[in-house]
Amino acid sequence: MIGLTHYLVVSALLFGIGTLGVLVRRNALVVFMCIELMLNAVNMSFIAFSRFRGGMDGHVVAFFVMAVAAAEAAVGLALILHLFRTRQSLNVDEANLMRH
Repeated sequence: MIGLTHYLVVSALLFGIGTLGVLVRRNALVVFMCIELMLNAVNMSFIAFSRFRGGMDGHVVAFFVMAVAAAEAAVGLALILHLFRTRQSLNVDEANLMRH
């Protein structure tokens, strides 16, 4: 049977992969996807703890995290689009040069 530990290990691995992607990669779109991966890993741990305890608290928190992630996706993609239109590149190192 799959227990709480299995879910938490998978969640920690996903969070670690996301963190590594944010720290190593320089493409803004890949960094953005890694941040989303980290948010989904946290949602997985919230739901795993919620199921372990037998309540619905983790599900509610995960739902709110998904709502915030949707708003973050809209703003983040707009910033990435602006970065690409102004610099013709998605390099994160050029993001501080967005001022004209």
